[in-house]
Amino acid sequence: MNRVATESRACYVDPLGHQPSKHLYSLSNITVVRCHFLSSLKLLLSILSLLILSPDFGRSQTDPPAPHPADTPTVKKYEVPELPTPNFKVKPNRPGAPILGEYDISADDSIKEGKVTHFRGNVTIEGAEMILKADEIDVDQDTHDSSARGHVFFQQFVRNEIIVCERAEYNTDTEMGKFYKVRGYTKTKIDAKPGMLTSDNPFYFEGEWAEKIHEKYILYNGFITGCVMPGPWWTLNGPKFDIVPEDRALAFKAVYRLKHVPLFYTPFFYKSLKKEPRKSGFMTPHLGNSTALGAFFGIGYYWAINRSYDTLYTFEDFTARGYAHHLDFRGKPTEKSDFDMIFFGVQDRGIRIGDIIQKQGGYDIYATGKAEFGDGWTAKGNIDYLSNLLFRQNFTQSFNEAIFSESHSTGYVSKTFNYYNTFNVVASRLENFQDNLPGDYILIRKFPEFQLNGRDREVLDGAVPLWLSYDASAGLMYRFSPTTTVTLQNGSSYTDLQLQTQQLSQRAYVDPRAMTAFHFANMSFVPSFALHEIWYSEQIENQRVEQHPLLRNAREFDLDIVLPTFERIYNKKTFFGDKLKHVIEPRVTYKYVSGLEDYTKVIRYDQADLLTDTNQVELSITNRIYAKRGNDVSEIFTWQIAQERYFDPTFGGALVAGQRNVVGPQAEFDAYTFLDGPRSYSPIVSTMRAPLWNGFNAQWQADYDPLYGRLVNSGFSVDYHRKKYFVSAGQNQVHSDPVLTPSANQLRGTFGFGDANRRGWNTAVSMNYDYTKGYVQYTTATVNYNTDCCGISVQYRHFDLLTRNENQFRVSFSIANIGSFGNLRKQERLF
Repeated sequence: MNRVATESRACYVDPLGHQPSKHLYSLSNITVVRCHFLSSLKLLLSILSLLILSPDFGRSQTDPPAPHPADTPTVKKYEVPELPTPNFKVKPNRPGAPILGEYDISADDSIKEGKVTHFRGNVTIEGAEMILKADEIDVDQDTHDSSARGHVFFQQFVRNEIIVCERAEYNTDTEMGKFYKVRGYTKTKIDAKPGMLTSDNPFYFEGEWAEKIHEKYILYNGFITGCVMPGPWWTLNGPKFDIVPEDRALAFKAVYRLKHVPLFYTPFFYKSLKKEPRKSGFMTPHLGNSTALGAFFGIGYYWAINRSYDTLYTFEDFTARGYAHHLDFRGKPTEKSDFDMIFFGVQDRGIRIGDIIQKQGGYDIYATGKAEFGDGWTAKGNIDYLSNLLFRQNFTQSFNEAIFSESHSTGYVSKTFNYYNTFNVVASRLENFQDNLPGDYILIRKFPEFQLNGRDREVLDGAVPLWLSYDASAGLMYRFSPTTTVTLQNGSSYTDLQLQTQQLSQRAYVDPRAMTAFHFANMSFVPSFALHEIWYSEQIENQRVEQHPLLRNAREFDLDIVLPTFERIYNKKTFFGDKLKHVIEPRVTYKYVSGLEDYTKVIRYDQADLLTDTNQVELSITNRIYAKRGNDVSEIFTWQIAQERYFDPTFGGALVAGQRNVVGPQAEFDAYTFLDGPRSYSPIVSTMRAPLWNGFNAQWQADYDPLYGRLVNSGFSVDYHRKKYFVSAGQNQVHSDPVLTPSANQLRGTFGFGDANRRGWNTAVSMNYDYTKGYVQYTTATVNYNTDCCGISVQYRHFDLLTRNENQFRVSFSIANIGSFGNLRKQERLF
């Protein structure tokens, strides 16, 4: 073998005929081969690797008949080299590779005939980023034609691309060429998203032949797949693939096959190759069946309006009920602003209930957005508007949403002056549905409310420092609540009459606060003093809203005492670590508020209106256990017990005996209300948390009420995830007086094996069980099987609510790194 440029790292070969000694040609024109012929192969591979077709399809197009190699004169047949599956995760070790811009060429022989240079036998061209091998390579300096034949092999190391073909012809002037018996691999681009199946298999393509026409590449009679070769699970076959680099890829008369079985056919497929792929077109239709809604058919259209805005509209026909419409409009008007608005509505034909046809349709609007204006000004907000609760209960596909009876919208413009001071303009709307009957809701609206907040700022330093803070607000309010009748346990009842303020009722308040801290005898004392001034333009008199101003003012004193802690270290190695440490933290908090004796006159808009007189002390003790393993310390168990003692059992006359009362001191202490009359003490609240090790976490909060001598509320949850197993379970029980909260006992659980990307069988089950009423409210069971490049999921869902008893079956077929087809959406999956 005559090796060219054996004495030099660079390749010097010249087809023009300049012949230095020892077969070393001063061949400056080898850059023609590298910059055009080689780059065309690299570009072809790059574009074919992006030809992963999405489920979006458009109008069928008629493609002109393409030239076929059979129409050209018969040429000699050459061999295509073997192409084993590459491992792109391992970077090739190439000691002695040329530096960037230089090339080594080796061949058994090289012959110059006029303007043509022929390289023969085991030709190899190697550069810093690529390598090209062939039995023969010819370069014509006059016509700019280049050709490689026999066992053509090309690899690009930076972009992880490999291509082989029988022969290749390319003209560097016209930028046109043909490639025969093309096969190749490229590294898969993994865009991991929630609910998407992913795989690191290299992407494979194969074609009978391909041609390059200026900026366009066309692959004929080929297929693509993301599966392991040979014997792929899926292929996309077609007589023609049309690709424009960094623009788009088309497939004509494409057939998707699963294990050689054709699943669907479409005359035209489209896939964007842009960095931000957005193209208008119809979405894949989906089918399904529901025992409550009947069989349904859906189809959508995506409209890429321009670079900043797009919208997706989906139409569904529920054969037993009516038509559903889903519209998603989103945009990014500026670099620092964006929004997303979603509309979902149903035109319901109704359902027969007794002798009447009840229409349960409606709509739900959800929107969110944010913007930054500069100089500390920002805006953010969300809108959640529900036309009626009955619509949500019957048509939502989420159990949590079906049992949620609120819609809450908030928007604000904020100005941050410095670290301590913030100004906000707020608009909000809270609608709490009491039942699914028309008009049975509580509505609270603020539009607008101006807020000025100042966080704690140290104004005095030294042994006894001083911090100042404040909150101030003024705004226009509105509240509506319907007439409500509550039946007590003893059979008696009381009625809350309808309350409705003026549309532009006003409220203003200011709360300045001063705080200090000092230490004495291993104890820390944190006293604070605050003033509360609240003014209302209306008040409640004789259970009616009257336009009489109300001014409330109060003084508040708080003292937080942190007592000395007790601790002990156990130098014994356990399952949790090398050492254990037990710490006990006692604490005492005293609160005194005076001057608020008109609580029953107050119109309640938010937390600020729950302020009442109080004289109380809270006692708490916290146990913590820490585990040390090596140099890592973690808290593995926490148990806090707390109770409040009230020296003013009526909270300044705010409590009404025999009915449910909600006041500020109770709401700050416990999530469950316990005041149905005057009390001198609260329930004992116990909170346990046990993050014992990675993957396991348990929590239990329970309220023990000495007044009843039993647990009145309990909430327990446990989560465990280890390798391919996961468990999540919980219980919520309310067992208090029916005046406060109706008794309830609900259990939930999710159990699973596997995950969204695990090969083989994966399964999960989730359910909600109402123990008090004795029935399962909601059940979901999913079975999934994943191959190396695709997967199929089948899900069964069951709703059993007061207004709805429904069974559903959903199916989805996923292609790794591409997406999924079917009626099982990613937000409905269990993993």
